[in-house]
Amino acid sequence: MITIKSSSIIVPSEPTPNGILWLSESDQMMQCNHEPLIFIYKPNNNKDDGILPFSSETMKSSLSRALLHYYPLAGRLRQAQGDRFELDCNAKGAILLEAYSEAEMDDFGDFAPTEKIYDLVPKVDYSTPIEEWPLLLVQVTRFRCGGICVGIAISHTVVDGTSVATFISSWAKLARGVNLRPEEIPFEDRTLLRSSQPLMPPRFDHMEFSKPPLLIGQSKRKKTSVVLLKVTREQVEGLRKKANEISNDETNMVKPIPYTQYEAIASHIWRCACKARAGDDRQPTRVRIVVDIRNRLKPPLPRGYFGNAIFPTVTSTRLYGELLSKPLSYAAGVIREATDRMTNEYIRSALDFVTSQEKASSLRINVVVQGNAEASFPGNPNLVIASWIKLPFHVANFGWGKPLYGGPGMLTVEGKSFIMSSAANDGSLIIALCLQTQCMDSFKKFFYKDMI
Repeated sequence: MITIKSSSIIVPSEPTPNGILWLSESDQMMQCNHEPLIFIYKPNNNKDDGILPFSSETMKSSLSRALLHYYPLAGRLRQAQGDRFELDCNAKGAILLEAYSEAEMDDFGDFAPTEKIYDLVPKVDYSTPIEEWPLLLVQVTRFRCGGICVGIAISHTVVDGTSVATFISSWAKLARGVNLRPEEIPFEDRTLLRSSQPLMPPRFDHMEFSKPPLLIGQSKRKKTSVVLLKVTREQVEGLRKKANEISNDETNMVKPIPYTQYEAIASHIWRCACKARAGDDRQPTRVRIVVDIRNRLKPPLPRGYFGNAIFPTVTSTRLYGELLSKPLSYAAGVIREATDRMTNEYIRSALDFVTSQEKASSLRINVVVQGNAEASFPGNPNLVIASWIKLPFHVANFGWGKPLYGGPGMLTVEGKSFIMSSAANDGSLIIALCLQTQCMDSFKKFFYKDMI
């Protein structure tokens, strides 16, 4: 249903710094693949609403100007010693595809990250040498109804979610003819995330690098499904209130700082998944969380730091029966304990731990690829719950208004979910979730029923 009309190589609009850009240990731990994203824009049927018409040349020229500031995205990765990567800032450029679809926007439903939207995201030929892989690919698809999808595939070795959101926001501003302010120029020096010099042994037991719990007594791989779950502002606040209720056996405890939206919703997802998977009460389970470390370091990273500034953390292992027999506040407390662990000292120790490994690929497997295995091996009892609540994807206005939806373009890892702010900007949230098909209906039932 989608036809590629043209393909262009977009290079920075002016000469940019060249040479090798050192990649931090946070970069080295990321999967050597491209993260898919989509942004959906409604048809422009009102000529007097200040909406600009679509212009192919504007998209190309503004991307070229954006790459002047975000020049690493125009480079290429290359192999370095110890199975690590380097970024060659050679200005080979990004790829921009123009496509057309005979479909209407309504044909794609809610744009949940399923196979239905697979062709809206540009593809990378991973059979070619890594030195040939573009780090940024964009596909602009125009629908028969006049709607537009901007599909993006961007190297996770080079950027994290915050950096992606900042780049897209900057590109969109340039497309509208708005220049970037000095404070919006990205900070490109990643040496602030170097390990200790000289290298020190880790000071903590880094459980985030340990193997996850396995499922008791199952081994058969089963089909998965993906859904987008909508949570109203009232439901969000209701869950927060429920998570912050003090149970009878906690009345003598010091009341903690109120649990956040993420802690309340993530703990609710965890408990509902345990119920839906209907396992043995003695089944061990844990949640993997990716933490933004920009403001956890001392001193914090500079505003506009461009690159990966995230580290994984995991909850302590709990049992199904333990989580389900106790109130929501218990699970929320376990999640908070995992994120509170990520202090400046702990993060610096984790950097040293990663550097001490002879081959970075072993951690890439254990932390991320195995992290996917943590969520995708047959009969998975664990979850990966990512927070995109604060990522400003919904301000990506290229001149056609703000997107109706912005989110992942693919979700194939069983047990993984993204918690995102709604484009409605009314305090509601959207949760993208991949779960075994046989568990999904039960999960949805528990998810909404147990909010009450």
